[in-house]
Amino acid sequence: MARFRLKSCIGFIALPLLVLIITLVLKAFFSEDSPFHSSGEVKVNLRPTASQNQWGYNKKSEQTKMNDRAQSDTEAELESTLRKFPPPNYYLHAFYYVWYGNPRFDGKYIHWDHPQLPHWDAKVAQEYPQGRHKPPDDIGANYYPSLGPYSSRDPSVLEAHMQQLRTAAIGVIAVSWYPPSTKDDNGEQIDDIMPSLLAVAHKYHIKVAFHIEPYKGRDEFNMFTNVKYIIEKYGEHPAFFRYRTNAGKLLPLFYVYDSYLMNSEQWAKLLKHTDSSSIRDTPYDGIFIALLVEEKHKREILTAGFDGFYTYFATNGFTYGSTQRNWVSIKAFCDDNDLIFIPSVGPGYIDTSVRPWNFKNTRNRINGKYYETSLSAAMESRPDFISITSFNEWHEGTQIETAVPKTGQSVYLDYLPNKPTIYLEITRKWAAIFGGERRRWQD
Repeated sequence: MARFRLKSCIGFIALPLLVLIITLVLKAFFSEDSPFHSSGEVKVNLRPTASQNQWGYNKKSEQTKMNDRAQSDTEAELESTLRKFPPPNYYLHAFYYVWYGNPRFDGKYIHWDHPQLPHWDAKVAQEYPQGRHKPPDDIGANYYPSLGPYSSRDPSVLEAHMQQLRTAAIGVIAVSWYPPSTKDDNGEQIDDIMPSLLAVAHKYHIKVAFHIEPYKGRDEFNMFTNVKYIIEKYGEHPAFFRYRTNAGKLLPLFYVYDSYLMNSEQWAKLLKHTDSSSIRDTPYDGIFIALLVEEKHKREILTAGFDGFYTYFATNGFTYGSTQRNWVSIKAFCDDNDLIFIPSVGPGYIDTSVRPWNFKNTRNRINGKYYETSLSAAMESRPDFISITSFNEWHEGTQIETAVPKTGQSVYLDYLPNKPTIYLEITRKWAAIFGGERRRWQD
């Protein structure tokens, strides 16, 4: 019993000593100077170790690989989509408008609320309605777009437009353009849309030319400035359209709307090699295409130093230039004077939604026959290019963009009994014909 009590005493004494020793060791081990100290927060070593560096690199590499795979999948999907389209014909141009807006993207409707313009004769004007249209049900057009009253800033709209253009085999869009700080009478500034438009056009292998509008105060001096601006800002973009001339120069092509508003002497200062202020043989030289309206303009355009004509209007007989029976003789004049001829064709014309008194210039589409007749007439002239008026000028009813039937407070025309894509399909057919004929003409 005594031996048991001695052992028990030793055990009772040894146990507290052991606990004390362990406590002292642990206190030293977890002191504040120890790298394992914790007081409810995690201390971060701001200087990464080799293993941390390697982890960060590996993590970044893995993220890069994931991004690359996603991009590769997206590109593969796009290439698969593009293979469904016919090849773009870069000798087939369509006039394109980016002046549309809606509340979601622009804070208000732009151009869809176009006013009904009064006739210049006050007595005639009294016989027709005036005032602005009220979208979304009442828009300034005789047809209703399948995309609704859209915004030209909407990325999904630009995508849809490029897909429609590729469906039609159109290779170039000629974009209605106003310089920064200027705009048309019913719209807003549009130059800031160009980067987005160029990017999506490039994605679909479509090229972009500039259709320079008659902005306020346009003259030979600010034309030089604005062409310089376009080339310096957009000229290096892969979607920017350039054409190789017979002289071997690769130059941008500019359509100049209402060029007749400036006289030949003014244009010559810009476009003739002989003038000291000329744009010719500078980094901003280009191919400048004038609007041919009256017959006398042929000689004036030549004297002014332009590189060719286009006719724009989709109304056969409206002007000398838009009268299809004149196109063969116009092309002969161009051939004799080393000029480019670009006849403009369209599916029809109706603008009574914005000019209610202008019914005499309406041209019925006749389920696509008017368009095909126009394309056939253009082909007979053996043109250098063909331009289409238009992809989306809805106010004048010249669009080939898809439209849908629409009922409501306004009465709209539609493409029935044909599909919404009927004019894209007709364009596609003639793009192939034009491409084949061009090759034959060159043989």
